[in-house]
Amino acid sequence: MKLVDPTVAAPVKRSRRAPALASLDGLTIGLLSNGKLNADVLLEETAAMLQTRFGGNVLPMVAKGSAGAPAPADTLKKLSVECDYLITASGD
Repeated sequence: MKLVDPTVAAPVKRSRRAPALASLDGLTIGLLSNGKLNADVLLEETAAMLQTRFGGNVLPMVAKGSAGAPAPADTLKKLSVECDYLITASGD
């Protein structure tokens, strides 16, 4: 009988978290929907609350196309230059 160790080394992280924002006052909010039912409602309501509390602009919502796949890199790159922070939501 041959025993095989099925464990593997953890993958190397290729990304890191962005630094925390000092304040949300007057910043532009980006919205990214996964396209599921009610995700857009959750995003719009959350953005409205943030805008009321902190001011700033809310960009038009962008849909990533598929709930089961990551947002396309070009979508994220475009949003990164247009907004100061991004909120995303999963509906259902």
